Amino acid sequence: MPALICGSLAFDTITTFPGRFAEQILPEQVHILNVSFLVPTLRREYGGCAGNIAYTLHALGGAPVVMATLGNDGGDYLARLAGWGVDTSLVRNDAGTYTAQAIIITDTDNNQITAFHPGAMQNAHEISVPARADLKIGIIAPDGREAMWQHAAQMQAAGIPFIFDPGQQLPQFDGAELRRFVEMAGWVAVNDYEGRMLSERTGLSLEEMSRSHLQGLVVTLAHEGADVWVQGRCTRVPGVAAAAVVDPTGCGDAFRAALLYGLERGWALERCVALGNRIGALKIACRGGQNHVIDAAVVAAA
Repeated sequence: MPALICGSLAFDTITTFPGRFAEQILPEQVHILNVSFLVPTLRREYGGCAGNIAYTLHALGGAPVVMATLGNDGGDYLARLAGWGVDTSLVRNDAGTYTAQAIIITDTDNNQITAFHPGAMQNAHEISVPARADLKIGIIAPDGREAMWQHAAQMQAAGIPFIFDPGQQLPQFDGAELRRFVEMAGWVAVNDYEGRMLSERTGLSLEEMSRSHLQGLVVTLAHEGADVWVQGRCTRVPGVAAAAVVDPTGCGDAFRAALLYGLERGWALERCVALGNRIGALKIACRGGQNHVIDAAVVAAA
């Protein structure tokens, strides 16, 4: 069953700072912040939420349909997606812009500072959710602000249940808009920080949100696992120890791909999350958001 993935396609420039941000940033001086981090390693990866989710979903055996925009430098990325056999019929090329770019610095505590140039992503709202009977599930992942808003409404109108994954775009929406997103969604997936912000802006607790029409609300807690809220009841799904902690970039996207994979197959949400924790542990042991390998045994054990 194809899954519609609405989100960004981007290039990630990933660097590592061999120290701790907390030791370089003085809280009492943030009003005149002027900090430079020496980053001896640098690499460029394919990224963006839609691309990362599609990579993992495809590796799991799913059928992603990517709906996103690329700029005039995105030819290689489009060829990469097509090379996996991913449906790219809804990927739009915007010749007047660059593909979205993220510049990421990670410290030794796996904290990250990211600068993001949206580029072609800003025009993602010019693509519309198609009338396709084979699309039975989707996800609204971080993308252009208008695109997220329009695509959520279009998916609801088309009867496609979707995961609302606001990610780093959550601050772009006010409380009323976020409440509307929750009303339109079938599931909500956030990390702990985003969950707190979502509650603060909507004026609704996670418990209250989960007692609505939602089929579930998932709050990821890094190595501790994830909380699964269903109709006011919270269940902690334990984390999975990673073989190595190398790069957290794209871990959340890998987790969400596992959610999609399980939900496509009618799994209970806790089972989907358990798979997501396993996949996240695999991803964090690899550099970049699209380089981890998923063994069939991992899926079979889910």
